[in-house]
Amino acid sequence: MMPEQAALLVQARDSLAAARILDAQRYHGFAASRAYYTMFYVAEALLLGKGLAFSKHSGVHAAFGEHFVKTGVVPREFQRYLIRGMEVRHAGDYGRGRDVTPAEAAEQIAHAEQFLALAERLIGPIPHDDQEHA
Repeated sequence: MMPEQAALLVQARDSLAAARILDAQRYHGFAASRAYYTMFYVAEALLLGKGLAFSKHSGVHAAFGEHFVKTGVVPREFQRYLIRGMEVRHAGDYGRGRDVTPAEAAEQIAHAEQFLALAERLIGPIPHDDQEHA
């Protein structure tokens, strides 16, 4: 595992932890946003392992589909999880008058958990972070 991949996976793990905390406090939109970023960071880490990096979310989504889904390395539903995650994140972050429901947040968190498990299977164990979190 490259150091940059390790950093992304630690960030993904921490984003998932934040999503769970936010969801428990009923901040479902923010929880869904953090869950999406968990998936996004995992996708970035996987692509980085192939020497690929992108400046836009759409580039990450497209390359993830091309290099991991179309090749059969990753089940097709992971592409759907990533795209749906961004849609729900947009609703939570920008959707005036559209709240993210508790069920949507829970679904996004479950998908984020699957992405982390996928990362550990394809890249390796997520490093332990010895830093204290405030």
